[in-house]
This record gives sequence, structure tokens and C-alpha cells, in this order.
Amino acid sequence: MKSKFIAVLALLSASAFAAEPNPVGLQLWSLRHEMEASVPDGMALVRKLGFTNVESAGTYKMTPQEFRAQADAHGLKIVCGHFPYDRMLTDLDGVVADAKTLGVSNVIVAWIPHKGDFTVDDAHVAAQNFNKFGAALKAAGIGFGFHTHGYEFKPVADGSSAYDVLLKETDPKLVFVEMDVFWVVAAGQDPVALLKKNPNRYKMFHVKDMRKGPITVGYSGGAPVEDNVIVGQGRMDWPAIVAEGKSVGADVFFVEDETSDPVNNIPPSLTYLATLGLKP
Repeated sequence: MKSKFIAVLALLSASAFAAEPNPVGLQLWSLRHEMEASVPDGMALVRKLGFTNVESAGTYKMTPQEFRAQADAHGLKIVCGHFPYDRMLTDLDGVVADAKTLGVSNVIVAWIPHKGDFTVDDAHVAAQNFNKFGAALKAAGIGFGFHTHGYEFKPVADGSSAYDVLLKETDPKLVFVEMDVFWVVAAGQDPVALLKKNPNRYKMFHVKDMRKGPITVGYSGGAPVEDNVIVGQGRMDWPAIVAEGKSVGADVFFVEDETSDPVNNIPPSLTYLATLGLKP
């Protein structure tokens, strides 16, 4: 009887855990000005805003050890880290070592350097490098992905794009996609359609919203700050995006606020995301 009781308790605990909303993290780029001024104060602000999970984008002149110590001291877990593409080409062993020091589970490349349009030829080269990066990181127990930035989606003559090449020529066991919803929409793409088309490729999101009305961002990979708005107040269909993302296993969400006032705009974004079952 006792063993049956314990088994029931375990089942109930597992069910309760499964029902918990996915914790929302913060991409620290959102508070880059605060972090540049003072990492300890920036970390304290992140915690004050309610986050426990963060995604790094550099260590603000600190060593990885010092940065990790500050995160630990403020009760923050660095679950993912962005590293420059060029550094991964020239110092992959160093990236792996720094990722281990930071304690991240995943490493992301957020930008592939290119001149002019990002071409299919550029994508062929990047895909080969991504597979190499992913293999090295997997051997160290760390995942690897790339972050969408809009420029990958510019169509070529046959209607395909460099993005299609990146997906086709990277190994799904080594390379996943971090979908930045803003840049996907800026490039004229439908986030839900992308998730449905390649359901095994997406693992996490950058959550940021785009103002309603006409925009002219296109494939540039850059946008005026005014195009960014509080999550839930723009054009994105967040209920559909979140639901489809969870259904395909893309269930890691990082708020990346690139509005003119992230400190005051992040809280209402979190209030909205809570209505979708997403909380820090």
C-alpha cells in the first residue's frame, strides 16, 4: 500500500510539474546600457523585473568567471549564450570553454557577417561551419543554434532563399533555430507557417513585438527603435505562435526588448505573456 501511495504522489507531482508554465527568460541585450554601466546593478535589475533565466550576449568587459559569479550572486541562471560567428571560426575551443564556465546549455550565433545581401553561397559556407560548431559543442554536452535576423529570407529567382539552404544543409541533430519573431515577420514570413513546415528545427524564441501599420524593414536586419512595441500591443499573433511553438517543442522563450524604454516596457510585456501561460 505504501509503495502505491508513493507512486500516486510521484504521478501527481509529475503532472503538476508538466502543467507549470514555461519560464520566460530575458535576453540581456535588452538591458545592455544598464549592464554596460554596471554589471552588478544590471543583474540586480534583471532579478527585480522577475527573471531567473537569462540569455547572455557578451560579458561586458568581465571574464566569463566573473560574469558567471555575478549571475550566481543574483540568483540568475545563464541558460543560453550568444557568441560571435567570427570567434567561433577562429577559437571554437575557447568558445566551448567559456560556454562551460558560464554554465549555458546552448550556444547561439546571432549574426552571420556578410557584405550586401546574404546570398545562397554565403549560406552554403555558413551551413558547413554550423555543422562543425554543433558537433564540437555537442561533444561538450552543449546545444548549438542560429538566430534568425531577417536577411536570410530574401528570395532568389526560384523563390527559395538562403534560409532554406541553412535548414537543408545543417544537421538537425547538431543545429537548431532560435526564431526571433520580430525579424521573421519583418522579412514577410509567417512564424506559425515556418514552425509547421519544419517542426523539428525550432527550439527557442526571441519574443518581441512590432508596431501595427506599414513598415519598411524588409531584409536589412535592422529596424528603427520605434518599430518595437510592448509585447501584445503589436501585430504578432502571440497565442497562435506560442501554441504552435509548444506543439513542436520550441518552448524556450526569451524576451528581447528593443524599445526605447525597456525597463518600463518589460513589465507590461510580462503581464501580457502571463495571459498565455508564460511567466518568468
